[in-house]
Amino acid sequence: MKVVAFIPIKLNSQRLPNKNILPVGDKPLCRHIMDTLLACKNIDELFVYCSDVSIKKYMPSRGITFLKRDSRLDGNKVKGMEIYSEFVKEIDADIYVLVHTTSPFVTQQSIDSAIDLVKSGKYDSAFSVQELKTFVWYKGHPLNYNLTDIPRTQDIEPVFVETSGFYIFTKEVIRDRRRIGDNPYPCVVTSMEAIDIDDEDDYVLACLHSKMDV
Repeated sequence: MKVVAFIPIKLNSQRLPNKNILPVGDKPLCRHIMDTLLACKNIDELFVYCSDVSIKKYMPSRGITFLKRDSRLDGNKVKGMEIYSEFVKEIDADIYVLVHTTSPFVTQQSIDSAIDLVKSGKYDSAFSVQELKTFVWYKGHPLNYNLTDIPRTQDIEPVFVETSGFYIFTKEVIRDRRRIGDNPYPCVVTSMEAIDIDDEDDYVLACLHSKMDV
């Protein structure tokens, strides 16, 4: 069973310019997840999927293949699924591991354990989530508690939020233009693993955590 991991990267980020190559700790942001994937035990091939060959200077000298993608996929209105589908057309695998540079602290253990569960056939997909035990509202109404019977925080029904750190799916799932199948495994990650860098505030937080982790 062939497992292929890929990191889609574009260098023309808008909200945080040059986001993927900004320093976080002692290395550029994109290098964190590259090094983590290289440590994973269950990945057969690893690709960086980017339109700009200059990304190569931020990649390790071995273990990761650069795959040039069409620059049209860098458009601000292009949805992620279009990028993923194009990658799958070029690279065949039984299981795909999609990871994002913006989650630099996802661990090798979380990724490997999730791959194992999908490889076992027990699940058709897996994705990283953060478990939150707090009072949640949706569309003007409480989602996980009753206003007339407020529970203790430790007893409240948790909600799970996708972190976008990683998505693992079979070939059959992505053929349906999905990254989460009908029988998914939500992999609960730590609050540090759940950090996702979208804007400058996120970046500052990631840099602080990186210093604390040294």
